[in-house]
Amino acid sequence: MPALSPADSSRADHHKVVIVGAGAAGIATASSLIARDPSLDIALIDPADVHYYQPGWTMVGAGVFKAPSTAQTMAATLPRGVRWIKARVEGFDPQGQLVVLEDGRAVSYEQLVVCPGLKLDWNAIEGLSETLGRNGVTSNYRYDLAPYTWQLVQNLKQGRALFTQPPMPIKCAGAPQKALYLSCDHWLRNGHLGNVRASFFNAGAVLFGVPDYVPALMSYIDKYGVDLNYQHRLTAVDGPNKRATFIRTLPDGSTETRVEAFDMLHVVPPQVAPDFIRQSPLADAAGWVDVDPHTLRHRQFGNVHALGDVANTSNAKTAAAARKQAPVVANNVLVALGRLSTLAQYDGYGSCPLTVERGKIVLAEFTYGGKVAPSFPRWLLDGRKPTRLAWLLKAQILPPLYWKAMLKGREWLARPQPLVVEAQQ
Repeated sequence: MPALSPADSSRADHHKVVIVGAGAAGIATASSLIARDPSLDIALIDPADVHYYQPGWTMVGAGVFKAPSTAQTMAATLPRGVRWIKARVEGFDPQGQLVVLEDGRAVSYEQLVVCPGLKLDWNAIEGLSETLGRNGVTSNYRYDLAPYTWQLVQNLKQGRALFTQPPMPIKCAGAPQKALYLSCDHWLRNGHLGNVRASFFNAGAVLFGVPDYVPALMSYIDKYGVDLNYQHRLTAVDGPNKRATFIRTLPDGSTETRVEAFDMLHVVPPQVAPDFIRQSPLADAAGWVDVDPHTLRHRQFGNVHALGDVANTSNAKTAAAARKQAPVVANNVLVALGRLSTLAQYDGYGSCPLTVERGKIVLAEFTYGGKVAPSFPRWLLDGRKPTRLAWLLKAQILPPLYWKAMLKGREWLARPQPLVVEAQQ
């Protein structure tokens, strides 16, 4: 990115706090800041016209939600008192405290919050972009494709259904298998599972990263007769001929190519940080924004924080994580501005409601290191087991909690905790 001249810098639009990205993390942070200090001058930069409740797309792909229920206009979603700069970001000049926009404009800041999400790299899989949305190839990771998933599931009475999971990190690491379970549940309930062979191709070596939840998930793999394959990475899709190509990593480290026929293919693409993040001074060697995992402050630039999918923290990349991170960042930005005195800490909390059948969910909740961290007492809701209560939480409580609480700065079960010195070590 070319450096701005002093004349360019003097013409920059200035705001006390600039937030890049108006997804779940960005809007929640803006609302949490305003809840603490209504006078704060905040600008939010995002080019999108629509804000999506992405956790709902799994349910759209299973016919539980309708796609429009997961979308609202950006204008209606943004908190009052925040200036919306509808533009794409080109890059950052952290020394000059500037965000450079695609059209050449610059926005200067005292405090910067970076949360533009991640990039779904559809083009990393040969032939995928050309066949998405047809030839039986779909993905719940896109708003316009989740309804196609449900159409395919309903229409498939016999044949092969393949479900894939790319290498980590990805957002909502449970989503690839949620699509598998809900599809199999539909085929089982309608008497087709004996004629539909479902296969799961996971690029990783385990079904789920937190061992406490694996037994319950494996019981459903067995129940649905799923052909489970580890160390298989999808590399190419031939839609017209219905062929998927995988690279399998063998125990000795060598690889082999495997081609599988399909009638339905649910794809989860590889995921990376956005280009303008990876090419910026804010990124670590892997391209993610380099932050302290507890304070979420940038390791090099003290007036920059990051949260959500773009941060290089080791937590699960979920909306539940952003819900816990936003109040921490809001608190710590105000500490940096001298308006609060005590830093807050993020403990790595993430949640993944694993929809194992229509009406039951294994509610995985955990913090850094895979430590199980239930929000409810076990006698009420044991997340290690499939429960109806967890389904009701996912289907009926979480969507309004998202729109009416999280995005409004209401921090139910998400109040930030003071930073403990040991947490930084």
